[in-house]
Amino acid sequence: MIAGTKVLLGPILPNDFPSLFRWADDLEATLLNETYRPAVWKQQEEFWFASGKDNSRVSFAIRKLGESAILGYIQIAAIDQVHRSALVGIRIGNEHDRGQGYGTEALRLAVDYCWNHLNLSRIGLTVFENNDRAKRVYAALGFETEGVIRKAVFIDGRWLDVTIMSLLHPSRLNRDA
Repeated sequence: MIAGTKVLLGPILPNDFPSLFRWADDLEATLLNETYRPAVWKQQEEFWFASGKDNSRVSFAIRKLGESAILGYIQIAAIDQVHRSALVGIRIGNEHDRGQGYGTEALRLAVDYCWNHLNLSRIGLTVFENNDRAKRVYAALGFETEGVIRKAVFIDGRWLDVTIMSLLHPSRLNRDA
């Protein structure tokens, strides 16, 4: 497990599934990163069970220090060992836990994990234009905007832009290699 001052990153456990399922079916939160579709228990269960078998993906539960309940999760996906890159995504499940610094610290820990354990050089992500809170967190951690895919997704009756952001390993910032 990876500990910060507020949160702990560790394995996703079967007793976390009810919370993960509830968050997957949260219409308001879902619209910040995908089109809403009603969650299907079996699909959610299979997804999380299969996560440990996929070498191109690492998933972490986020928990408050000293608590066993899941607070959210981080996924590092599309891990490419040749190009030493990956995509990252994060979700803090309940609205009352958002804006408390848990996600910022968890993402900082995940970035350190990418540099120190996966030996990555680049971490990318995408964020919808309507997710200002996430954009502020990503920018605060050093992610830079690479571009915008205009009117890329249709969410809740309107077309939204998707911003592409990335973070380069500090040793790569002033080098071509």
